[in-house]
Amino acid sequence: MPNPHDMGDDGAVNKDALWLDAIDAEERGDRQETLRICRELVVVEPDNPDAWMTIARMELPTPSKGKQEMPSLLQAAKSVTALRKVVELDPENHQAWNLGGTLLVDHLGMMDDALEWWERRREYSPTEVTPLIEQISILVRMGYYEECADLIEEMFSTEMDSVDGGLKMRMGRVSQTVSKASKMESDDIFRPNQPKHPRWEIIEKLKKKKPISQGLFLMLFVAPMAFFVGSTSMIFIGDSGWSLPIVFIILLVTVMAISRLSMNLLQSINRHALDLERAIDYETTTGQVCIPKSIRESPLYSSLMKGKMPAIKERIHLIVESGEKISKKWELNVP
Repeated sequence: MPNPHDMGDDGAVNKDALWLDAIDAEERGDRQETLRICRELVVVEPDNPDAWMTIARMELPTPSKGKQEMPSLLQAAKSVTALRKVVELDPENHQAWNLGGTLLVDHLGMMDDALEWWERRREYSPTEVTPLIEQISILVRMGYYEECADLIEEMFSTEMDSVDGGLKMRMGRVSQTVSKASKMESDDIFRPNQPKHPRWEIIEKLKKKKPISQGLFLMLFVAPMAFFVGSTSMIFIGDSGWSLPIVFIILLVTVMAISRLSMNLLQSINRHALDLERAIDYETTTGQVCIPKSIRESPLYSSLMKGKMPAIKERIHLIVESGEKISKKWELNVP
């Protein structure tokens, strides 16, 4: 029931008073009261984007000790529902677009919906680069490299908005990711919804082999080579006053070069894990299963699931319980 002071003289709900109450509740740190008031407000004023944005934020967990807690499946879903209203009412709310995209991909695993989400943003702002970066990132995860190529060409078009250094770096990274991934799968792109695809047999053979982390790989592979180069350089350069700066520069260049080259090797070593990651993405996107039981019970699968968000784990559990299988004819809905 509305508070008496939130009612006008005619008995109608005072929208401004409700909004001020919501602001006051949030400033006091009372998230539940803020959420309650904003839900009441959007009933009488459904076209209030600020109220919907507050609902989207309040549905997510409270930061604890400066650390953001990860949302549950229900929390993420409720937040996305509110965010859909925000961008419908206020298409220029960049925070809403970014938060919605993050929740759809990282917390719900709904790649179809995420592609459509960023396509809607492109309708409002066709020369903005960020939606293209996000769509390319999704497509490369799902193995749709031809579609990536078209978007990359558009992303670097002179007709697009000018970008800052941070976005330029993201554009370069996503372009490199597509190039490396497409080369790795140049022989045959893995489609997890094809149960007889040859990659499933390889995953089955390597299901006890956990992926090697980048940090461990650099320590085992790059560090020894850097040490060898540094030691050799000291021997040849000698003990002159310029030896240390020169050796440092040589080491820096060597480490950067080896690190870049070794990432291709690491990707090849971990390909079975990357393939299984795609299979997980297929399951969360379709809400249907494609991973064989023997692989789902393996150390490889367990190690990948440990790094997933709580909402993704909840979704996977429900999907596995349903037992409905992905159609062999299923295709990602590319805008």
